[in-house]
Amino acid sequence: MNILFLNPPFLGRFSRTSRSPAVTKGGTFYYPIWLAYATGWAQHNGHDARLFDAPARLATLDDLYLFLEDWQPGLVVVDTSTPSIHHDSAVAARIKERFPASFILLVGTHPSALPEESLSRNPAIDGVAIGEYDATVVELAGALEHRQPLEPVQGLALRRAGEPFLTAPREKLEHLDALPFVSRVYLQHLNVRDYFFAAANYPMVMIITGRGCPHRCFFCVYPQVFHSRRYRVRSARNVVDELAYIQTHLPMVKEVGIEDDCFTASPAHVRGICEEIIRRRLRLKWYCNVRGDVKPELLALMKKAGCRLVTVGFESGAQSILDAMGKGITLEKYRRFVQDVKQAGLLVHGCMMVGNPGDTRETLAASYRFAIQADCDSMQFYPLYVYPGTEAFEWAKSNGYLTTTDYARWLDGEGQHNCVLETPQLSSREMVALCDDYLRRYHLRPRYLLKKLWQAVRDPAEGYRSLLSAQSFFWKLLRNAFLERMK
Repeated sequence: MNILFLNPPFLGRFSRTSRSPAVTKGGTFYYPIWLAYATGWAQHNGHDARLFDAPARLATLDDLYLFLEDWQPGLVVVDTSTPSIHHDSAVAARIKERFPASFILLVGTHPSALPEESLSRNPAIDGVAIGEYDATVVELAGALEHRQPLEPVQGLALRRAGEPFLTAPREKLEHLDALPFVSRVYLQHLNVRDYFFAAANYPMVMIITGRGCPHRCFFCVYPQVFHSRRYRVRSARNVVDELAYIQTHLPMVKEVGIEDDCFTASPAHVRGICEEIIRRRLRLKWYCNVRGDVKPELLALMKKAGCRLVTVGFESGAQSILDAMGKGITLEKYRRFVQDVKQAGLLVHGCMMVGNPGDTRETLAASYRFAIQADCDSMQFYPLYVYPGTEAFEWAKSNGYLTTTDYARWLDGEGQHNCVLETPQLSSREMVALCDDYLRRYHLRPRYLLKKLWQAVRDPAEGYRSLLSAQSFFWKLLRNAFLERMK
């Protein structure tokens, strides 16, 4: 069957796959990684699959139709997100008008959390895939192609007599080595120069070595509504085979992003990959997402195996706030981790959130002090973004902290994040203002600027990476400050 996997057009370079989808201040633009994995699995199972990333190309639907020419999809898989769901549903309806015989399937975290609501948005939508959809799409395509009943296909929301109903739940994929390399899909369908991660060397690719996360952070959307809180991993050999493939077939790539929610959730998994990289003498740089409690011995091994940077969600510099949001970690471990990671020679990209349960101006001031003391290579400050299906969303909704239930309001008119949270201690405007203030103060410190200058002198590639990110970041900060003054 002909299957179109579509990241639909929206607001410019809208990064739909980011954990908090938006047009980002630092220019970060994620690969459509889950669409790409599903594309590879569909091709592996004999289907003619095409992947089209409209935001990456700044493309319209007319551009898509020109790209397809006479090729007619029988199944169209449309990626979605919470802030774009209204628009995504409308795009799906327009595609149905163009290809009336096609089956329109919505995928992503939002319809996974709200399958029946998502299906009911437009009669042109034929179904919703819930959670991981690689196998669901292949099984659905087979049933459609052979005109078989769809009810036995697991992991779907469908209609019966005009009313939504759910088929049996689908078990999570266990044997991840069976999936084709996502980098091979990128090479066939995408242009790697269209993608950017502000903390990584450009150009880069993003891969996954495991799905799920065992930690219980109450805000994190992918473990709660998409992959589960059980970490399933690829074998070390399979991961390093892909790194070797990237080094050979994508020689322009300067860095690989390991985009597992928490790569270090299984130290044995990390150790196996690092030892295999070292044994095979691969030379690729890579970054990964970690928890702030990695042992120094493992950090040193990661550095030896080519790791350049770790991304860590500190979230808060106040212990009471960490406890309230289910981080299950102490500030003392964070402080030790920062020392250990620097001792290992790794860079750190840190993340801090504003508006967590119990946050006040005093706890946020403590978070900023912690950020200054940590002195990471870069630091994000952003309001807590809550998405359907997460404990954070239920907490905000049940306490009346949501300023709107219109998902389109999760973004401003330019596609940047819009704070929809308001607590008794902090208004949404105060949260945004504090984040912008912390971002400016942190990255404009004389000590920080001198450190970045010296970093650029020692390693021009790092200087170029910082320049690319800074151009977008500071332009958007200045623009936001101007618009705020005009209100």
